[in-house]
Amino acid sequence: MTKPNRRNFLKAATIASAGYLVAEGNAQDQPAGSQSSGEKLNVACIGIGGKGDSDANHAAKFGNIVAICDVDKSRLEGKGKKEGFQKAKQYTDFRELLEKHKNEIDIVTVSGPDHMHAAATLLAMRLGKSVYTQKPLTRTIYEARKLAEVAKETGVCTQMGNQGTALNTSRTAIAQMKAGVIGTVKEVVVWSNRPIWSQKPGRRETMATFAENGYKKAPNRQAADKLIWAKYKEVQQGLENLDWKLWISTAPYRDFFPGLYHSFQWRGWWDFGSGALGDMACHQVTVPFAAAGLKDPTWVRAKSTGHDFDSFPASSIIEFEFPANAERGKIPFWWYDRKGNKPPQDIYAPYGIEKLADSGVLIIGDKGAFYSSDDYCGRYEFFAKGGTKIEPLPNVEVEFAENKGDFDTNNMYELFRAVKAKDPKICKSNFIDRAGPLTETILLGNLAVWAAAEGGANGSIGNWGEKIEWDAKNLQVTNLSSLKTPGVQELVKPVYSDGYRLD
Repeated sequence: MTKPNRRNFLKAATIASAGYLVAEGNAQDQPAGSQSSGEKLNVACIGIGGKGDSDANHAAKFGNIVAICDVDKSRLEGKGKKEGFQKAKQYTDFRELLEKHKNEIDIVTVSGPDHMHAAATLLAMRLGKSVYTQKPLTRTIYEARKLAEVAKETGVCTQMGNQGTALNTSRTAIAQMKAGVIGTVKEVVVWSNRPIWSQKPGRRETMATFAENGYKKAPNRQAADKLIWAKYKEVQQGLENLDWKLWISTAPYRDFFPGLYHSFQWRGWWDFGSGALGDMACHQVTVPFAAAGLKDPTWVRAKSTGHDFDSFPASSIIEFEFPANAERGKIPFWWYDRKGNKPPQDIYAPYGIEKLADSGVLIIGDKGAFYSSDDYCGRYEFFAKGGTKIEPLPNVEVEFAENKGDFDTNNMYELFRAVKAKDPKICKSNFIDRAGPLTETILLGNLAVWAAAEGGANGSIGNWGEKIEWDAKNLQVTNLSSLKTPGVQELVKPVYSDGYRLD
């Protein structure tokens, strides 16, 4: 990890923990925010499984948890027994929770599957509640734009759960690159070892086959009947504690099947998740997005191992083009997903990088390159061509996060600070300035993956799919009428099922 002079770094970090704007080695005298009230804020937590569990725990460190919501009743009961949650009212429907507690809660955390993020977050903001919503902010591009618009209209404080935003090393990296440590940015390359969940075509068709249940050949009728009855009982047991209709929420209905969607595999389905790109890019692209202004791409294309418009492909490569801005010219951005699917050696070898990590970020400038082997850009170095390390620039101002334990906790705490100070700008991943535009940028890549449904032979990556030409200002695919791929528009703006409001 690149870092400044040790003495100055420690001095800066100490001052930053008190909430001050610092330069690397030079402290300023102005506090970053105000916390005039010692009273705890009241919080409701929507989605308490997986990442929602830690989000709720972090919120409980700084606020009073008055209500929790999850469609899985066993999760609710288990969470309700934990310290900090024993007095919380329990709900399976977030709409009921928000209606009953709208006059007492200050903050809402939203941490369920991607397809329900926007509906819950919009309802909370329209009731005047500040929100902490997990990444990716939404499943579709229009939803991300709408969340930013409503955040601006209501003036509530907002924060996305890409916790690397509160990592001081990533904030330093952004500041250094904006100051010109690697010169003008020319290209950005990101690769990820995700997916670590199942995503491939034909999953629904094969979910109940005998082969998936360990049979080498089709069993006789008696054995088949026994297998079907066992699976039926498994479905019924799975639905005893799970409200499947509420889990589906905004998405088109499909039947429940044990282990296929709930509780983790939803990430690999187009109707519910956003694939490897949606899962990890909000983390990995935070630094290049902020440092190089990766907003409003003009076109995107992809190639993949193939998909069936139901489940995401096992692997993909995506190319975006970003227009010139005041700081740089037009640049390409490349994305690679699946472990082992990495950029070619001739991209990174000129900078003395011999072997890439399984996930990483490479930002290439005209004076050198930034290389991180960490999903959050917590570890990084600057290299000149030939492999010589570039030292950080001196006296570069960085606004460090207040330290409350770890960067995930600090990201949550930043929202509490903002609400108490009545200043949405305190949140570095607020919906208006960063989370919304970042999510829009990332999700455009999934339009290209959708249009690259044909893979190569034997599970290999195929040829480039149709190019998606994009008008970011108006959220329009400008060549939509000439595309042969169906369903592209539905990935821009979804249609919610009855009972859930988008516009």
